[in-house]
Amino acid sequence: MAQRVIGSIIVKFAAHTRTVISTTTNYHSKHSISKRAISMSRFLAESNVPICLLDAKTHFEALSNQEKFYAHHIAQATWAGSKIILDQTSSVSAPLFDVILGVFRGDASGATLKGASGVSEEEWSQFIDFVVVVLGNMGNYRSFGDTKIIPRLSEESFSKIVKASGNAGIIATYESIKSAIFAADPSGQLLLGFPVPDGHISGYYTPNLSKVEIDFVQAELDVNGISALNTRLFKRDDGYYIVSVASALKSADKVIEKGGKTITVTYGDFADQMRKAADACKAAIPYAANEHQKKMLEAYVSSFESGSIEDHIESQRHWIKDVGPVVETNVGFIETYQDPAGVRAAWEGFVSCVNKEQTAKFNELVNHAPEFIPKLPWGAAFEKDKFNRPDFTSLEVLTFATSGLPAGVNIPNYDNIRMAEGFKNVSLGNVLSASAPNEKITFVRDEDLDLYKKLRGVAFEVQVGLHELLGHGTGKLLSEEAPGKFNFDINNPPIHPFTGSPVTTWYKPGETWSSVFKGVSNSYEECRAECVAIYLCPFKEIVQLFLHGLDADADDVVYVAWLSMARAGLLALEFYDPATKKHGQAHMQGRFAILRVMLAAGQDFVKIERTADDDLRIHLDRSKIRSVGLPAVGEFLKKLQVYKSIADAETGTGMYNEITAVPDELLALRDIVLARKQPRKVFVQANTVIQDGNVVLKDYPATVEGLIQSWLDRQF
Repeated sequence: MAQRVIGSIIVKFAAHTRTVISTTTNYHSKHSISKRAISMSRFLAESNVPICLLDAKTHFEALSNQEKFYAHHIAQATWAGSKIILDQTSSVSAPLFDVILGVFRGDASGATLKGASGVSEEEWSQFIDFVVVVLGNMGNYRSFGDTKIIPRLSEESFSKIVKASGNAGIIATYESIKSAIFAADPSGQLLLGFPVPDGHISGYYTPNLSKVEIDFVQAELDVNGISALNTRLFKRDDGYYIVSVASALKSADKVIEKGGKTITVTYGDFADQMRKAADACKAAIPYAANEHQKKMLEAYVSSFESGSIEDHIESQRHWIKDVGPVVETNVGFIETYQDPAGVRAAWEGFVSCVNKEQTAKFNELVNHAPEFIPKLPWGAAFEKDKFNRPDFTSLEVLTFATSGLPAGVNIPNYDNIRMAEGFKNVSLGNVLSASAPNEKITFVRDEDLDLYKKLRGVAFEVQVGLHELLGHGTGKLLSEEAPGKFNFDINNPPIHPFTGSPVTTWYKPGETWSSVFKGVSNSYEECRAECVAIYLCPFKEIVQLFLHGLDADADDVVYVAWLSMARAGLLALEFYDPATKKHGQAHMQGRFAILRVMLAAGQDFVKIERTADDDLRIHLDRSKIRSVGLPAVGEFLKKLQVYKSIADAETGTGMYNEITAVPDELLALRDIVLARKQPRKVFVQANTVIQDGNVVLKDYPATVEGLIQSWLDRQF
C-alpha cells in the first residue's frame, strides 16, 4: 500500500483501485462516491433515526405537589408558544405539522392508515422516516444544519397516505403545500438563509427582502431603541417595511421614516400563542417557591402580553437571582442561531428538575473559577472586572420546547445583564446521557476506539461544563454604556496585544455583540467557548474536578476531549455547502475552525488519513497536546477574545471567515463525511396532565408510536 502526505492530510491508496491524477487529493475510482447522489442525500429524510427517551420520571416524582404544579403550568407555557417555531422556520412547517398530526390522530401507530393507503412496506417506512425527522426538528428544515428535509418516497405515494386519512381538511391543507414539500429547484430553497440574493428560505423574512434591506431596517431599530429579538420583518409590494412584534395585545403602531423609506412597527404577531403562554405563566404564579420566581413570572406575563423585551430582561434579572431552585425553567425568545442576520430569536422554553449529585460537581468548578480564569490567554484588561458567581446546575429535562435540544445552556443572552449582573449555566444531564443502540463511531482509529467509547461521555461533560461556565461566562466587552460613561479608563485605554498601541474601538451606546458582529456572531462566540474548553481541560487541576468517583485517567480524558473536537471539526464538513460556501450550523463552523488550527499547528500534531476503502482516520499525537496544540489554540483564542472585546468586527470577522473557509484538500474529504453521516437523535418527551387534582407525568416509549402520541397529547 502506498501513502501520500499532503500538508497534514495523509492519503493512502491501493494501485489496483485508485489512480492519482494530480498532486491534490482528487481521485477517480471504480468505488468512488457519486457526487450528485451525495449532494442530494443530505437533504433526504434520514432512515432509521435513533429515538431516545428524555427520561426525568424519577426526579419528577420526587417533587412536592407545589413544585409539580409549578412545573406543569410553565411546561404548558413553553408548548403554547412552540408553534411559533414552525412559522419562524418556513411557511410550510406549520401546515405540514398539521398534516402529520392530523393523519395520525386517533391511531398513533398508523396501522389503519397504512393499510388503507395501499403503499408498500418500503414506502411506508420512508414516510415514517420523514415524520420522525420533521417532528424531531419542529419543521421541514433541520435545526442542526439548516438544510431542507425532503421525503424519500414519491409525491404520489405520500399523497396516497394523506388521502387515506379521509380527513377533508387535512387533505386540503396538504394539497396547498404538496409541491413545496418536495421542491428542490431552485436549489437556494434547500437552505435556510437570506432570501435575496441567495434565494434561501427564512420564516423571519418575506422572500422579497435582501440582506442590505434587513441591515438597513436593523440599523434604524437600533437607533430607535427597538429590539428585533421577538420580531419578524416583512416587505410590502409598495416597498414599506413592517416589523411585526410577537405579543398577545395590539398597541399603537410606531412609524420610522428614513431616507424616503417607511418602517412600521406593529404589535400582535402570534397573538394567540402569546396569550396562551402568558395565561399559563399566570397560572404558575400561585405555585412559585419564592419572590424571585413570582416576579420572574409576572415579568414573563407582561412581556408576552405587550411584546416588551425590556420586561423579558427584567424576568431574567429575577431568574439569575433564583439560585438553586428545585425546578429550573426559562421561557421566551432566546437564541438567534436560525436567523441569518443573527438578531431575531426563536421561541423556546424548558422545565427541568435539578440533579443534586451532578450539580455538586459543577459547583466545585464554580468555586474554583476565579483561580482558572487567569489561565486564559488574554490579559486582565479584556476580562470582566468581577466574576459574578453564577448558578451552575445539572438538570434532568422534563420538557424542552425547541427545534433542537442542546447539551448545555448559558443564559441570559442580554449583554447588559451578563456583564453587570451575571448569568446561569445549566448542563442537561439526561440529554448528555441519552444514547442510541448500535451507534457507530466514525473516523476514529481502531486503537483509539475502546478508550473513546469509554470516556467520551465524561470528556463531553468536561467540555460542556467549561464551555458554558468559562467559555460563555468570561471576557469583557469594552463599552461606552451611555454617552461619556465607559466601563474602562478612556484616558488610559488597554493596550492592543497585537498592535502594541492603545485600543481605538469599543461598543457605542445601544450597540451589542450581535448587532456589531451580526451574522457571524453566533458561530464566532460558540467557537470562542469551545476553544476555552479545550484550552483549559489539559490543566490537571481542572479536569480532576470532573473525575471524582470515576475510573478514568485525567490524561486519557484530555486526549478524548481533544480527539472529539478534531472529529467534530471533520464532521462539520457535512454542514458545509460548497455551492454557497456557507456553513449551515454555528457550532460546527466553530469546531471546523478549531480543526484547522490543530492542523496548522504542524509537527504532525493532527493528521487525517484517507484509507484505500474511502474512509478517514484521525491521528492526534497525545504527547503534543500541551506542547503544540495548546499554544496554537491559545493564540487563536486570544485573537477571538480581543477582537470581540474591542468591537473590531472588521478584523474579527475577516479572521474568522478565513479560518472557516474550506480549502480544497479538506473539501475533497466532504463526500466521504457525507457518505458516513449518522442520523441525529430524536427525543421523546413526557407530558404533564392534571388528573383528580394532581399533576401526573405521562411518559411514552422510545418508539415512533410513542413520539407521535406525545405530540398528539400536547394538543399541538
